[in-house]
Amino acid sequence: MTADSARRYLIAYDISDDKRRTRLSKRLLAYGDRIQYSVFVSDLKPARLVRLRTTIRDVIEPEEDSVLVCDLGPVRTLSSDVFSFIGLDKAVTPHEAIVV
Repeated sequence: MTADSARRYLIAYDISDDKRRTRLSKRLLAYGDRIQYSVFVSDLKPARLVRLRTTIRDVIEPEEDSVLVCDLGPVRTLSSDVFSFIGLDKAVTPHEAIVV
């Protein structure tokens, strides 16, 4: 993924049903990092964001559940200190080029 077209999203959910909550959390793991029990961070290109939104709609019950998708901006412009934690800190996977 190139940082030029990817944007970082914060995804948080409030789902009361255990089965739906577990199913959504497992699916969100395929899109990014879990940084809190019901909070994920994902770096996504536009097409992948569309697939993520479809995945969310397929799992939730819109009359009962709530999912927040917050656009934090282009990955290329974000600094490493975008998140700060008080207490136990959770790592966010860097999505920079890796040369082997």
